[in-house]
Amino acid sequence: MMPLSQLIKLVFTLYSLAIVARALLPLFRVDPYHPVMRFLIQITEPVLAPLRQHIPPIGALDITSMVALLLLWLLEWLIQTILLTLYY
Repeated sequence: MMPLSQLIKLVFTLYSLAIVARALLPLFRVDPYHPVMRFLIQITEPVLAPLRQHIPPIGALDITSMVALLLLWLLEWLIQTILLTLYY
């Protein structure tokens, strides 16, 4: 059970870091066509795009990344809780 729990935590942590990096790199004027930025866009867009359809930007601020992180953390907690109840 522990390796599965650790794997889930690792996957969610890496994906959360990708979302944070995608949100912060444009502040440092990283070209959206840079290979790292393209990779981050490619892996995070499946989560962020549907959220953007329902969350309007607040002025120039896009809070979609923050909402996605909260949802990811909630989903991770839910999965870990379900695993704990199944195996303990």
